[in-house]
Amino acid sequence: MTSEPPHSTDPALIWGEDGLPRSGLYGDVYFSSEDGLAESRAVFLAGADLPAAWQDRRTFTVAELGFGTGLNIAALLDLWSRARPPGARLRIFSIEGHPISREDAARALARWPEIAPVTEALLAAWPRRARGFHRIDLPGFDAVLDLAVMDVTEALEQWDGRADAWFLDGFSPATNPAMWGQPVLDLVAARSAPGARVATFTVAGAVRRGLQASGFTVDKRPGFGRKRERLEAVWPGNTAEAPTTARTVAIIGAGIAGGALARAFSDLGAEVTVVDTRDPASGASGNPAALVTPRLDAGLGPAARLYAQAFARAVDVYRAVPEAVLSTGALLLAQSERDPGRFETIADSDLFAAAALTLEDAEAVSARLGEPAPGGIGFRDGLVIEPATVLAAWTGEVRRAGVARVEPDGERWRLVGEDGEPLLSADIVCIAGGHLSGALSDQISLQPVRGQASWATGETIPIATSGGAYAIPTRDGLLFGATFDRDRDDEDAAPEDDARNLALLARTLPALAARLKGAPLESRARVRAATPDHLPIAGRVLDAPRGLLVLSGLGSRGFCTAPLLAEHVAALALDAPSPLPRDLAAVVAPGRFAARAERRRSSQ
Repeated sequence: MTSEPPHSTDPALIWGEDGLPRSGLYGDVYFSSEDGLAESRAVFLAGADLPAAWQDRRTFTVAELGFGTGLNIAALLDLWSRARPPGARLRIFSIEGHPISREDAARALARWPEIAPVTEALLAAWPRRARGFHRIDLPGFDAVLDLAVMDVTEALEQWDGRADAWFLDGFSPATNPAMWGQPVLDLVAARSAPGARVATFTVAGAVRRGLQASGFTVDKRPGFGRKRERLEAVWPGNTAEAPTTARTVAIIGAGIAGGALARAFSDLGAEVTVVDTRDPASGASGNPAALVTPRLDAGLGPAARLYAQAFARAVDVYRAVPEAVLSTGALLLAQSERDPGRFETIADSDLFAAAALTLEDAEAVSARLGEPAPGGIGFRDGLVIEPATVLAAWTGEVRRAGVARVEPDGERWRLVGEDGEPLLSADIVCIAGGHLSGALSDQISLQPVRGQASWATGETIPIATSGGAYAIPTRDGLLFGATFDRDRDDEDAAPEDDARNLALLARTLPALAARLKGAPLESRARVRAATPDHLPIAGRVLDAPRGLLVLSGLGSRGFCTAPLLAEHVAALALDAPSPLPRDLAAVVAPGRFAARAERRRSSQ
């Protein structure tokens, strides 16, 4: 992952003569000069009654205000690795408005070689410094970290989780009062699970009174080092443990949506069955290669943020699949006079890590492609992946069957086959059948869009390129296209559509199109699923009993959005914290269309 910051999140880090990091923004230290690790253990781990608090738990959630150098999380992971219940999973949510670089974190954490295995794992997955939510997998610890790079109030408002333990470790109330104000403490209370414990180094009167006003029972405890006292607080109630048996999940569809759901549910400990009439990657996800880049939106609104976060997550997830990545780096070529200005606005924003996007003029692009071409924007982390490899890793064995309907079965769900006979029952059903998803629920409205892609063996391109048409490498050649025909669901490949693909490619890369014109071509036509607002649908099916969810309408960006949105859907189904901020979850919620229709009716 990249560690270069947008200027708006720069921590202005200062290294003192004693080798300790200090914030130039707040004039405060990141950890105790006596022994930061011992401080983390005494103040935060012991203050949250760890490890006793997580004994006999299947899941445990820790939230932190002030990620800093990552020291508290490293100490937590070290304890978790030694004292976690068998089979349990740790969920971590941390907030940092001014994240430091991986290099600075490595320098700070090197002071404690006794936890080197933990810090090395954390540094290897060090989060990007772009604004937004960032999900970090820590598979060696059965843990996942969601880091919110944003203002603390916004982050707490956007998080949908409930913490069992809190580490309040912002810079001191005297130097950073906004992090300790009553609105923040009220949000901490609102995001606390029954019996949650709060630990902090400070005993400032405003903090103590604020926690009490929010509903916590607060006590002073002996402090660490030169600090005589610290605070511990407890939220009312008793812990409600998750079910002891794994939930069963049936996923309808074995394309990228279904495969990503299978991965996400399996990671949360569910038992997954994927059902489809065809093998994995037989539908719209079945081309020999797929381009992974975000949709760009110069408005920088929720849709732009959604695709930026989804792209970052997709890159990390695909890189973890052995032999799935065919190439790295991609270009998007300008197609209109407005595009250079749009590209500049996006590249200068805080949606992507610095240097992740680069503006390239026509001369630079032409040099990279070996033929005259317009300028554009480069995606350093853009990927070309092999869908079959990804889906083979994620879906497991697919049950070959057609599903005619989904119906309640007591507190479970029943899948009924095309012959009217029951296929299976499950606690949770996820509809991920592409453009056919609408046949299983009248709450899902999708438009079929036929697309045909073409490819040639033995041809190549220096870097994956899109803009009008796309041209990307396969294992043994070059894939290009694709046609875009709304309201068509036929899948027979047509020679005239190969000609259309070549003509589209010739508008931006005429030399490449000329070479391909006489080459023998293979082609494939499949159907994408589109929504009225061109955004995916991911979440609970409107008006359905709990346990019926959908992930569909991914359009032509399914390989970008599926991994993150599948994790969101799985989190909703299993009552886990979602990696999506609340406002982005609303952008993709299945019920948004009905809500808009109701607003229109009310206004009329």
